[in-house]
Amino acid sequence: MPCYSIEGVVPVIDPSAYVHPTAVLIGDVIVGPDCYVGPCAVLRGDFGRIELKRGSNLQDTCVIHGFPQQDTVVEENGHIGHGAVLHSCIVRRDALVGMNAVVMDEAEVGEATILAACAFVPAGKKIPPRSLAAGIPAKVIRELTDQEVAWKLEGTKTYQDLTKRSLASMKEVTALPAVEANRPRVQAPDVKPLIATKRG
Repeated sequence: MPCYSIEGVVPVIDPSAYVHPTAVLIGDVIVGPDCYVGPCAVLRGDFGRIELKRGSNLQDTCVIHGFPQQDTVVEENGHIGHGAVLHSCIVRRDALVGMNAVVMDEAEVGEATILAACAFVPAGKKIPPRSLAAGIPAKVIRELTDQEVAWKLEGTKTYQDLTKRSLASMKEVTALPAVEANRPRVQAPDVKPLIATKRG
């Protein structure tokens, strides 16, 4: 993957983490154990430190950056959805940042919180633990149910499993010219969207 030092500071990737070859890591970036970093994610540690702690995932096209001397941290089991942007903020343990959400400077997404897709957390805003927050700017809608917290954890475990699957089997190949007979399917776990889970 494209990995760059700046002023002698080199990114760190734990051997148990998976970072897709198209992700870009620059400078003071620390990817911890069992983390997943998806295709085309950008982690720019050229101003402040970026740290992904154990079991967190950063999905495709996410961007993490920050102001000088300010850290951006995703704590254990943090789950950052496709296209999200994090800037000098903290995502607490077991929290989920939805697709295309933006979390700004010195903001905090609380432990076991779900931040909805496309939400905007303004600079300095603290979203409390175990909340559902949504909107522009993001506002707390209500406390999460036990079912929602369990659903989030199941999704994060699926990405931790994807880390292992990717380390074991992902490789660059040439595409086939046609669909083969008896084409196999990817053996991913059976995880459903939250709406399907609530339907039972």
